Amino acid sequence: MEARRAQLLGAAVDLFGHRRPEDVSLDDVAAAAGVSRPLVYRYFPGGKQQLYEAAVLGAAEELIGRFEVPSEGPPTERLAAALDRYLEYVEAHAPAYGALLGGGSVAETSRTDAIVDGVRRRAGEQVLHHLGVTEPGPRLAMMVRAWIASVEAVSLSWIDEGRRQPRAELRDWLVDHFTGLLLVTATTDAEAARAAARALPQETPDSPAGTLLARLTALAPTAAHLFDRAP
Repeated sequence: MEARRAQLLGAAVDLFGHRRPEDVSLDDVAAAAGVSRPLVYRYFPGGKQQLYEAAVLGAAEELIGRFEVPSEGPPTERLAAALDRYLEYVEAHAPAYGALLGGGSVAETSRTDAIVDGVRRRAGEQVLHHLGVTEPGPRLAMMVRAWIASVEAVSLSWIDEGRRQPRAELRDWLVDHFTGLLLVTATTDAEAARAAARALPQETPDSPAGTLLARLTALAPTAAHLFDRAP
């Protein structure tokens, strides 16, 4: 019974990932799974809406787990490990990811919106956990939410463009993005400054933050020269 349900859900996820949910019918799902329409109703009596919500929930639960990594090593290495797991899912389950985060569907409900928001909230909590923050203030919380939104947007673009950029390069760029956001926010927000002060001593010359800071240091003379020329 579970195997049959999983088969139907897999067919639905693939269809929802390649078409707008409103353009997918139960007959389409039945044909893709090689079963009859009544059998789809047997396992999903709520019809297409129940199938769509089940697809969204399944993808959400998987993605939430991808951000859970051990609290060991430099924080940016932990973030890189979480992103590796996240992007691995995106790459292997592009239709499911598109069905979860593509947006703009009339099939979306308050329930599916809540599921997606739950993914973002749990991912943010994991990121903040590795910064040693449990109750973030408005600026730091906004920064983390903005970064997670950029991860989603970049991942969707990566899928749409045929994953031309290697996954490891995309991961490294997203980690650099997070480090840059944290450091910039730390210049004007005391809580972010404290979080950076806790995190940076844990980094090493070979960690993502360590190598980024080395690259930025190498750019410092050029930046200083530009300021010298400013009126």
